[in-house]
Amino acid sequence: MDTSNKIIALLGLSVIAPSFTGCKSEHKSRQPNIIYIMSDDHAYQAISAYGSRLIQTPNIDRIGNEGIRYTNCFVTNSLSSPSRAVLLTGMYSHLTGARDNSFSMRIDSGITMFPMMLQKAGYQTAIVGKWHLLNNPLGFDYSSILIDQGQYYNPDFVTNGNTARVHGYATDIIMDKALTWLSSMRDPDKPFCLMIHNKAPHRNWLPDTTDLGEFSDDLPLPATLYDDYAGRGKAAHEQMMEIAKNMHLPSDLKVGVSEKNKSGHWLIGEFQRMDSAQRNTLIRFYTREDARVDTAHMTHREYVAWKYQRFIKDYLRCIRSVDRNVGRLLSYLQKEGLLENTIIVYTSDQGFYLGEHGWFDKRFMYEQSLKTPLMIRYPAMIKPGTVSNASVMNLDYAPTFLELAGLKEPANMQGTSMVPTFNGSVPSGWRKAVYYHYYEYPGWHAVKRHYGIRTERYKLMHFYYDINEWELYDLKNDPDEMHNVYSEPGYAQVRDSLLNQLRLLQKKYMDSDSLAEKFLEHDKPMFSRFGNVY
Repeated sequence: MDTSNKIIALLGLSVIAPSFTGCKSEHKSRQPNIIYIMSDDHAYQAISAYGSRLIQTPNIDRIGNEGIRYTNCFVTNSLSSPSRAVLLTGMYSHLTGARDNSFSMRIDSGITMFPMMLQKAGYQTAIVGKWHLLNNPLGFDYSSILIDQGQYYNPDFVTNGNTARVHGYATDIIMDKALTWLSSMRDPDKPFCLMIHNKAPHRNWLPDTTDLGEFSDDLPLPATLYDDYAGRGKAAHEQMMEIAKNMHLPSDLKVGVSEKNKSGHWLIGEFQRMDSAQRNTLIRFYTREDARVDTAHMTHREYVAWKYQRFIKDYLRCIRSVDRNVGRLLSYLQKEGLLENTIIVYTSDQGFYLGEHGWFDKRFMYEQSLKTPLMIRYPAMIKPGTVSNASVMNLDYAPTFLELAGLKEPANMQGTSMVPTFNGSVPSGWRKAVYYHYYEYPGWHAVKRHYGIRTERYKLMHFYYDINEWELYDLKNDPDEMHNVYSEPGYAQVRDSLLNQLRLLQKKYMDSDSLAEKFLEHDKPMFSRFGNVY
């Protein structure tokens, strides 16, 4: 954080000085525990605390209802590995080295991660679940992590270096491991930091067999499901993440799951590792689902709507398991008297498209991908039912945890502690715009490289590499981001102001067009296997 921002953050603390000062004395003698829960691709549109029309998530909601819910939390780079690196380091992707999922999933050596600092300060540290970085977990006394993306059923875990398969459903197993560590592996006289990283609800959305009966009725369609991208440029037209065109019938939608390929393997790869009871339960369910419809006689719009329903119901069934296990955790903490002095965070590694613009996945800087849920419960500093509209980022998590633990953040961290926003205010001098940069192109889903900024009302994006196109959206008049107004004369003054703010943020965060071009040249041979451009 630069000097001016440090002064701003300190000034912001004066807003809640009485309660914070009182907590500081306790803070020094009894450092708070930290539990960070992060699900994979959990869209804010699928959390009832955010007004979801799709699902009720009472246990996840409880964290926000008894603490603070952020309405404007954004990511720096909407992709799994980069997002995890940002969380751990408080630095942008161009500085961590983990810019994308395809090859640079490794945080550069020598970069300090906040768990390392907590561990050095006497915290017990543990991580369970999805890691998705090439680095071995550093700064953790205990780690039990999935290999790469992991599997929903009977997944393999690497536990402190030893690999073993665990029977069961991944979300249950991850929470089992978390609760085992809390109950029997930690020293109760020391503070702890436990990171719980779910695989769910990541693609290919395989639900727990106990949740297959959920969501039998059709759900409301997104208003922009049939978007034709008429108001956007080439990037929106040339992506490969459309429900209509790019979802796989067997693996994504589980159509014909009882069949095998010519080699005798199940069409859904995870079926190979399931026991017969797990596999047969899933086959019976999806076979019945197949029999309910006749897709051959559907219109195009009917077919897209059917595919959406098939996808969204499995996605939500995966979240059912996440919510249920969050409830297990909260019940344990309450029973053991750990709720009062434990900071509990619930978030996602980024947002996700649930049919908006006809899409699934993330990557684009459009709203549903850029914005992520964030709720924090900490009774010592946060009143129940607090809501904050401050623009916060996953860049801010590491500095926040360090401040709450009474530690000073390293000079290279670029985020800002969120503590001044814990009373729901937007502190004087708080950031007015967030900066975003996405790198993985060519690659999965063919989303072109782009960077941009988002203010309270406007969003400016620049797509580069094989195109050179700018997009500008007025989020007040066009919240669905359907019409690019970059070239409209009436927005010339807004455009010029945003361009100036963009350059200032690039300078602040040590990013630039020339650096992006340098990375692009470096990445060319690494992406040759995708074959869609090179």
